[in-house]
Amino acid sequence: MFKRLGLVIIDEEHRFGVRQKEALKSLRSEVDILTLTATPIPRTLGMAMEGLREFSVIATAPQKRLAIKTFVQSWSKGIVREAVLREFKRGGQVYFLHNEVDTIENMRNTLTELLPEARIVVGHGQLGERELERVMRDFTTQRANLLLCTTIIETGINIPTANTIVINRADRFGLAQLHQLRGRVGRSHHQAYAYLLTDANAKPSSNAQKRLEAITMMDELGSGFYLAMHDLEIRGAGEVLGESQSGEIQQVGFSLYTEMLKRAVKALQSGKEVNLAEPLEVASEINLHSPALLPDAYCSDIQERLTLYKRMANCEDAEELQGIQEELIDRFGEMPPQTQALMETHRLRIAARALGIIKIDASDSRIHLQFEPNPPIEPITIIKLIQSNRNWKLAGQDKLTINITAASLQERGNKVRNVLKQLGGK
Repeated sequence: MFKRLGLVIIDEEHRFGVRQKEALKSLRSEVDILTLTATPIPRTLGMAMEGLREFSVIATAPQKRLAIKTFVQSWSKGIVREAVLREFKRGGQVYFLHNEVDTIENMRNTLTELLPEARIVVGHGQLGERELERVMRDFTTQRANLLLCTTIIETGINIPTANTIVINRADRFGLAQLHQLRGRVGRSHHQAYAYLLTDANAKPSSNAQKRLEAITMMDELGSGFYLAMHDLEIRGAGEVLGESQSGEIQQVGFSLYTEMLKRAVKALQSGKEVNLAEPLEVASEINLHSPALLPDAYCSDIQERLTLYKRMANCEDAEELQGIQEELIDRFGEMPPQTQALMETHRLRIAARALGIIKIDASDSRIHLQFEPNPPIEPITIIKLIQSNRNWKLAGQDKLTINITAASLQERGNKVRNVLKQLGGK
C-alpha cells in the first residue's frame, strides 16, 4: 500500500484500537508515530509517563476562548428548560445528546412538549447520508436551534453559535468521551455551558461518580491532559505489549507499577533477563554500626525529613546523592555525624548494588558481605582474593567475611569501599 511509509499521524487517538494502530506500524518496520489527542487513553499516557514514548502538551488556548462552565445534575425538566431557554434568549443553539437511537423519538416528543419554542432536528448514525446532511445543514444555517443527537457529534463538529450542550445519562460515558463532547461547544468567544445529567431514580456507580467529579473539576482550558491523568488513575495504565487499553493497578498503585515497569524496561535494554519472581530490585542493607539519620535538631520538619529519606533511597548514582548532600549543607548547614553516616550508608548502597551485594555489616573489627543469587562477579576473583589475603574468608555459599581494624566511621567506610573496588576488579 505504502512503498516508503515513514510517518503515521493518528488524530483523535481514542477512536482507534490497539490492533488498528499496530497494523499501521506493521506496514513498515521503521516508522515514526505521531499521536494527536485531547485526552490520551490510559495505555498511551502510561507509556509516555514511563519513558517508553516522548510526549508534549499544548495547553495554550486560542485567543478570547473561555472555559466551559460544567454542571452535573440529576435529570429534571426544569433544569433542561432553563438551560435551553437561556441559550435561545441570547440567539444561540443547543446540542441535546441522547445516545439511544431506539428511544430518541420518544425524547424528541418529550422535548417538543417541554420546549415549544425549540425548532428540533434529529441526527444519528442510522439516518441515510442525504437525510443526515439535510439535518446538519438545517442546524448550521440556524433553521433549527436544537440538535437532538447521539455521539455522532463527538468529533469534527465546529459550530460557533452552538454554546450549550445537554448530555443525558452522562454517567454512561467515559472521561475522554465527556471531554470530547463538552468540547463541541465554546468554539467562539461566547461563554459556553455543559450540563451532565444523570438518572433521576438511580445513583451513578462509584467509577462514574469519579469521572463526573473529575470533569467538573477540570473545566479550565487545556485541561485534557489532567483529565487523562485522572482516567489513568481510575482505569489503570493498560498493557504495554497487549491489547488492553486499561488495566487494574489499584492493588499496587501507579507509582509502584511505574517503578516495576521502569526496571523491567531497563533490564531488557541492557540485555538482561527480567526476573518476574522479583520485579522490584532488592535494596542493599548497610549497617556501619553508627547512627544514620537526620536529627530533629538538624531538620525539624518531619514531613521534610521523610521526603529527604525517600529522595536518598531513590538515588541511582553517586552524583545524584552528592547533589542532595550539597542541598542539605546549603539549607541546614554543616552535617552532624549521624547525617554523615546516613550519606555514607547510601554511597555504599549504590556501590554495592552493582556487585549484587544485598547486605553489608561493617563493625570496628570485621566486614560481613552477603551476595544475591548469581551475583555479577567472577568466582575466580573471590578465590584469588581469599588466597592472597588471610583476612578474607568465605562464611557460606553466599557470604564473605573480611577481618579489619577500623575504629571510626570514616575508616570503616573507606575499608568497605576498598573491598568493593577489589571485588569489582578495580
